[in-house]
Amino acid sequence: MTDHDTPCCSPGGCGDSPAAPDANAVREQVRTGYAKIAETGGFGAPSDANGCGPGAGACCGPATFTPEQLATAIGYATGELGAVPAGANLGLSCGNPTAIAALRPGEVVLDLGAGGGFDCFVAGPKVGASGRVIGVDMTPEMLLRARGNLTTYRRRTGLDNVEFRLGEIEHLPVADQSVDVVISNCVLNLSPDKAQVWREIARVLKPNGRVAVSDMALLQPLPEAVRSNVEALVGCIAGAELVATTRAQIAAAGLVDAQLRPKPEYMAALSRWDDPLVREVAAALPNGTTPGDYVTSLDIAARKP
Repeated sequence: MTDHDTPCCSPGGCGDSPAAPDANAVREQVRTGYAKIAETGGFGAPSDANGCGPGAGACCGPATFTPEQLATAIGYATGELGAVPAGANLGLSCGNPTAIAALRPGEVVLDLGAGGGFDCFVAGPKVGASGRVIGVDMTPEMLLRARGNLTTYRRRTGLDNVEFRLGEIEHLPVADQSVDVVISNCVLNLSPDKAQVWREIARVLKPNGRVAVSDMALLQPLPEAVRSNVEALVGCIAGAELVATTRAQIAAAGLVDAQLRPKPEYMAALSRWDDPLVREVAAALPNGTTPGDYVTSLDIAARKP
């Protein structure tokens, strides 16, 4: 992501990088990008003075949808959103993991990459006063936003069952075998070590605990021009894995009964709204192909034996 005083289409902004960054560099790119999203209020927030930045929806262009429109398009019911404080939904979702999880009262839920707390606040009323929701995020600015939303959540629901912890999803600040359900929404693709994330998921789950993840995935490899684009990485596309690779990582972590269901309607909705990032990706693809030929939203379910 670019600084506010750097034109985002200049070298070091939205252009291709000469080499793939290392893991720490990827984390810093993501942390910086999502810090700015936390500060501006989401990909759909107004752009900076250069017309750029994460709030613009992509590089050098305003978003064409609101977080509420996106939530409706990917399956959140109006009733589910009643407890969600204003500002918790930053338009960063690509699915509805709480629906996949079929949460039950009394369960302990862990949300990887909780952001502003959107899915935590959706999950809280589902698990009730006897349950617990823990959101983990590596970006202090996101944590500040999420914790700032707790007062409104408690007032609306009468519940005090959601908390937020600072940490990386590759090294979760959660005890072994302490969680019933792990959820995540469009975050695992951002990790530079996805196999380690799946091992961490297996570590924190109780026996018979389950995973419900919505993430971006690849149907075929992306051209390097797209994979090396930092804006695409923070936009949850360039870091996506092939579906088969994700399945193998889940199995290697010791999880079973994996179900991976592509949801092409997500990319179709972004294309229909002429999303700037999707438009930018499309311009880098071979003639005759579309982003939906390469990228899909993926619902992932699995279980710890």
